[in-house]
Amino acid sequence: MPLEPKPADIPSIPGALRLYQVSSIITGVFLLLLCVEVILKFVFQYELELGGPNGLLALVPRETVTAFNLSTAILIVHGWFYVLYLFADFRLWSLMRWSFPRFLLIALGGIIPTLSFFLEVRIAREVKAFLAARGADLSAATAEARS
Repeated sequence: MPLEPKPADIPSIPGALRLYQVSSIITGVFLLLLCVEVILKFVFQYELELGGPNGLLALVPRETVTAFNLSTAILIVHGWFYVLYLFADFRLWSLMRWSFPRFLLIALGGIIPTLSFFLEVRIAREVKAFLAARGADLSAATAEARS
């Protein structure tokens, strides 16, 4: 029998879900940017340079970046947002009391391109349905208690 969230944790779930949704989208976008950057860097031998002598944003041959290396910045930003994504995943997972393989599946969303977008929709739909059902149950219990 699957575990259900503790009644005391239910008010915390909407906030945890919002954090998960935002971090999921940001992590997914930066992962896609990182994929483009890796292709540019290792296939075409170019890197993105910001604010250099070639203009505001320029593709320059690899190893010749003289200004801000946007390719490296994308890598770093994705890494830090993935940490936030893992925290949000852990928070929602622990509040919802899901199985550990489910935590691992959601964690893969930050390292498999586009998976975070699909998981975000699926997880949000499931959690919102759970909250709606619990809201209906609480409303019914409150109305029953008053009568």
